[in-house]
Amino acid sequence: MPRFLRVIAPAALLAATLAALLLGLGIGGASAERAVLDPGAVVRFGMPIGRTLVNLTMAGLIGSLVMTVWALASEKTESRVALDFAAASSAALTVASAATLILTYVDVSGQPFSGDAAFGAGLAMFVTEIELGQLWLIQLLLAAVTTVLCFAVRGRRLTLLVLVAGLATALPLAQQGHAAGASGHAQAVNSLLVHLIGAGVWLGGLLTLVVLVRVVDRARLAVLVSRYSSLALFAFVGVAASGVVSAWLRIGSLDALLGTGYGRLVMLKTAALLVLGAFGALQRRRLIPRIAGEDRGGRVFAWFVVAELAVMGVASGIAGALGRTETPVALEPVRDQGGRITPAEWLTGDPLPPELTTTSYFTEWKFDLAWSLVCLFGAALYVAAVIRLARRGDRWPVGRTIAWLLGLALLFYTTNGPFNAYEQYLFSVHMLGHMMLTMLIPLVLVLGAPVTLLLRAVEKRRDGSWGGREWVLWAVQTPYSKVITHPAVAAVVFAGSLWVFYFTPVFRWAMVEHLGHQWMIVHFLISGYLFSLSMIGIDPVPYRFPYPLRLVTLFATMASHAFFGVTIMTGDNLMLADWFGAMGRTWGPPPLEDQMTGGGIAWGIGELPTLALALIVAVQWSRSDAKEQKRKDRAADRSGEAELQAYNEMLASQAERDRRLDTRRR
Repeated sequence: MPRFLRVIAPAALLAATLAALLLGLGIGGASAERAVLDPGAVVRFGMPIGRTLVNLTMAGLIGSLVMTVWALASEKTESRVALDFAAASSAALTVASAATLILTYVDVSGQPFSGDAAFGAGLAMFVTEIELGQLWLIQLLLAAVTTVLCFAVRGRRLTLLVLVAGLATALPLAQQGHAAGASGHAQAVNSLLVHLIGAGVWLGGLLTLVVLVRVVDRARLAVLVSRYSSLALFAFVGVAASGVVSAWLRIGSLDALLGTGYGRLVMLKTAALLVLGAFGALQRRRLIPRIAGEDRGGRVFAWFVVAELAVMGVASGIAGALGRTETPVALEPVRDQGGRITPAEWLTGDPLPPELTTTSYFTEWKFDLAWSLVCLFGAALYVAAVIRLARRGDRWPVGRTIAWLLGLALLFYTTNGPFNAYEQYLFSVHMLGHMMLTMLIPLVLVLGAPVTLLLRAVEKRRDGSWGGREWVLWAVQTPYSKVITHPAVAAVVFAGSLWVFYFTPVFRWAMVEHLGHQWMIVHFLISGYLFSLSMIGIDPVPYRFPYPLRLVTLFATMASHAFFGVTIMTGDNLMLADWFGAMGRTWGPPPLEDQMTGGGIAWGIGELPTLALALIVAVQWSRSDAKEQKRKDRAADRSGEAELQAYNEMLASQAERDRRLDTRRR
């Protein structure tokens, strides 16, 4: 069975992928000879084949690394075999990326492939000055670095670094899928990134199981398939949701879905995805119990995997064809589409939203799939953990659950609602969103005590692998964690980030670049969370200040925030004048006045969560004193107030001694 599976399963995947790719190129029209500047059949077919191989090898890399970090025991042969597969996948990704880069240059330049100096000079200019070429060069370099790391690293903790590098290889491909400056660029990049990583975990994880069949017995295989199935469920949700968003951004209407080659390919890929979803349900309900429980379990698993990989190949081939098929909605930047555009469209790629009013805070939305899934998965995992505790007979405070879900709801609203829709155009809205991300949302999330819940709900693994419990325990005990969770460090980062962010080029990077904007959200959330955790957190940390010093720290940060807000309010120069001052708004306050409003928000509204923190610290201090007094009272009851009696006897003894001294003196 192992040899059969290791040969037939990859063959089924590659055959189905190639067949679906060629069929999809015909349906979408990408295989037809171009009327102008046709690059030839080699490039017409070579580019989609190369891009599809990039996707497949990236899936093998990401899936094997995720399985190594999450499901496999680092001391066993299974981990070494998975890392070898990751290294081979990364090496193949490097070669496929290099070939696709060259084919892409031939396609866009119209220059035939040759070994002369002119071709080399043109290729060098392509990878250094043209965005598409730069992205392919970054993709190639990341793949090469990851290959070296896969061969060099074998420790459990260092494998996490390799996983980060492997995930990074998906970012250049996500940015290629939608031109910067095109409408919906941010949503498209995030959706495609989720799609690539989800597909990588799904397909690559299954390929890793195929590779591991020869080194694990059926009982161990059943355990690994169960863990893979949990990962595949999350991957399926991510792939399905991102596929819908990406397709809609590129199709735009129901007529285009039904009447264009691109739309027909999307429907075929949707059908393949539904079939794969059915495979996943069967895997969880029927296959896993049969692997170790029946004599024929191994053979059933083999044929099941072959069929599932064949369907995955169909989906991968159609995806490759979609990448070469003309989209109903143009993907080039609006500034390159001709016609008159507004200054806002020139800067952001999106049209200027309608005037901001009170109702806009309830009606205007700009959805971000990645952060929507973060909120969805965060809520689902938390509720599942609470349910697990309840089934076990343990209780979890309802208030903590409400706090966690409320924090995620606020995070969803901030990253998908009017703050996301207007923060590029109004500094005041950007600042209000900043205060939400760094002060209010972390405060509420910390009260949910997610680490404590995880440690109580998730059982310790005993097979040498690390799951969520083990990784979290390691993370909170690292020297780095002890430093960043120290109250003094957390306070400095929390307060100092304002000054560093807004008065350095980091602010421009976060406003102009998609990656910078995502970094901004993550940084604000983490810095605010660590500060709130050090002040009022329930989850364990190495050290917390005494309550009086916590209040002093809070008042110091409030003073820093106030001084920052006043600095913004009284400033005479417009921050990022060529951005906020060049949007061409015909509504709302002038940019400098709006900036002053943002400073007022940082000073006034931004202090409210800090005051709430101070109030919570005071309440916790009071409760701590009350608990300490109750503890002493219980100890006195148990000992018959022996401590008080001993104290009274000591006082009586001293009084008797003093009385005797006075008598002698007389």
